[in-house]
Amino acid sequence: MTSLGDKGEGHRETTTKVLNQGSWTQVSCPCCVSEQVEPLVLIQLSDNIQPVTKRWLISLIEVSERDGGAALLAHPGEDECGDVIVVSAPRCTLLRATEDLGLCKKYHNGDMVAFSYNDRDNFRNVDDMQEFLTLAERQYIVKYELDFLRAQKGQKIPGVPESQGVLKARENICQKLEKAGVIKDIFPLHDKQRLTDLCRNWYSGKQIWGQPLDSIQAYFGGTVGFYFSFLDFYTWALVPPAILGLVLTFLLPGGGSGAGVVKEQAGGVVEVDDSPSVSGHMVQAVFSMLWSTLVMEFWKRRSSSLSHRWGLLHLAERFAEPRPGFHGTLGINPVTGRLEPLFPEWQRQLRVGLVSVPLVGFFLGMVVLGMTGFYHGEALAQGFHQDSDSLFSGALLYLPSVAHIIYTNMLGNVYRTVAMQLTEWENHREESSFQNHHTTKVLLFTFFNYFAVLFHIAFYKQDLSLLRKRLASLLIVTQLVNQCTEVVVPFIVDRFFSAPQKKQQEDDPNVDKLRAQRSLPPFPGLFAEYIELLVQFGYLSLFSCVYPLTAVLLLLNNVTEIRADAYKICKLFRKPFSAPVSNIGVWQTAFEVLGFVSVMSNCWLLLLSPRVREFCLEGGISGRNIILFAILVEHVLILVKMILAFMIPDEPDWVRIKREQIEFHSMQALGKSLKVSGFKCT
Repeated sequence: MTSLGDKGEGHRETTTKVLNQGSWTQVSCPCCVSEQVEPLVLIQLSDNIQPVTKRWLISLIEVSERDGGAALLAHPGEDECGDVIVVSAPRCTLLRATEDLGLCKKYHNGDMVAFSYNDRDNFRNVDDMQEFLTLAERQYIVKYELDFLRAQKGQKIPGVPESQGVLKARENICQKLEKAGVIKDIFPLHDKQRLTDLCRNWYSGKQIWGQPLDSIQAYFGGTVGFYFSFLDFYTWALVPPAILGLVLTFLLPGGGSGAGVVKEQAGGVVEVDDSPSVSGHMVQAVFSMLWSTLVMEFWKRRSSSLSHRWGLLHLAERFAEPRPGFHGTLGINPVTGRLEPLFPEWQRQLRVGLVSVPLVGFFLGMVVLGMTGFYHGEALAQGFHQDSDSLFSGALLYLPSVAHIIYTNMLGNVYRTVAMQLTEWENHREESSFQNHHTTKVLLFTFFNYFAVLFHIAFYKQDLSLLRKRLASLLIVTQLVNQCTEVVVPFIVDRFFSAPQKKQQEDDPNVDKLRAQRSLPPFPGLFAEYIELLVQFGYLSLFSCVYPLTAVLLLLNNVTEIRADAYKICKLFRKPFSAPVSNIGVWQTAFEVLGFVSVMSNCWLLLLSPRVREFCLEGGISGRNIILFAILVEHVLILVKMILAFMIPDEPDWVRIKREQIEFHSMQALGKSLKVSGFKCT
């Protein structure tokens, strides 16, 4: 069993008030026996759970993997008829799963090495699970073992109607119980003392910059750790473009500060051109393109350093059990030799190419159709208002915008459902593959939703003044809404609505602290947070040459965003599970694609600038030569971008050497294992 050690005194005092240590299931392995057991995960059962069903599930949780169980520790909660099961993990289960997941741990010489169960005695702190594995890793291992709990043979679930409770051979048990309504939810438990310490060091202090990234990763896991690391890195990276934007706006003549050039057009109409000067346009455009490249290249290096420090350089997901939703014909995996569902790769590719891609394209077309309908309706409403000039016609001017917002929201809701169902139907074996394909689908739709109107204004209407006003209003309104929804509303809810209930729970020693955690809503994930950062990055890299103050507004927003996100995940939601990951995944590719598109966007925005056009015409350059020059500059900048990406290694030399050492050590360990096996066979 996992030993709490000296650092867990406060934790032990809290849990023993809730759980009777003698009610935990027992282990037969002598090295796993411990006086104290650490509650890691809570399984919330249905309110009308039958005792026989609960006993059957507990027996599956505790039995060894060889006999079809999860080899974990289970506690029935307050009594056998209760609707919760608390789960922990013995030492041997944790160590074997550490090897299965490919986690790296400190060897006796201090190097990070891929953990090997047969060589476990040579790793540091291997006898103290509190030190050897982080809390997030221990909790994820419990979920990992529960997720891959499969029926050894066809059987009926005790206490469940036969229409819902028949298990097929190799069927995922937890997934079946969730569909039958026996299991409501499975979530990791907060550790009150650790969480309090983390909050104090993270957002409760007066510091503006810097985050305890190691503590965040240890408590919440790699997924959350990498998100906050990227948010911190990206916020720091906004400082140079913010300074440049302030200089171009307020110090450079004609920089867009409002003291623009006054032009008189036909009919006596006076137009103020407050766009940046030619030099300001060029500096901002070139800087944005180079900045987007350098930020992502240096983030890759930062990401690889963190991956090594957190022991995530050698993950082995593709050799693990299939994810719970994966299905196929039962057979022997040719790589691992395990009996598991098999699904041909060509069938998956066929589904993606012939069904998923056309459907995604159809929805993207619906976005464009909605935008076209919006502009057409706007033109009709304006024409009707000019003809009638009545109060009713004036109100009709808002109808196209309202209709477009409703249409976009409805289409977005339908698309998200379709994207999830399509990805499930594609039947991906690994969880990371599933998440990457699902994220890619949603990203494409999001990109069209957020940027289609801006591209239409810039390259179809060719109205840079309108583009600048639209971008400024988007940034200001979006940030005000975000600050309200992410800071003000959660603070009010937590302070005035949740505080009395929390105070009562803290003052009453008889309140079950473990069960109380399920009253919190589940964590919605980081998808919306990454989308917000991606849209920010798009505004800055694609259109900042039109509105140089973009980076300034984003920097002000992100300084508070870090604390707001930290407060939300610590106080307002259940603790999420976090799988071991080595980077931010498909989001990194999305940011790089936006950086590549920024080259073309900035070149053509520069070409469309009225001041640049006027400057070229005054110099006697024809329109044809201007276009040819823009194409040449675009290709040169793309080449420079590619050269920069090539010249900056994705990982520092010391990380590359450490990674190669890990691979070499793994080969040596495998060779020793094969020699030992061969000796025993003879």
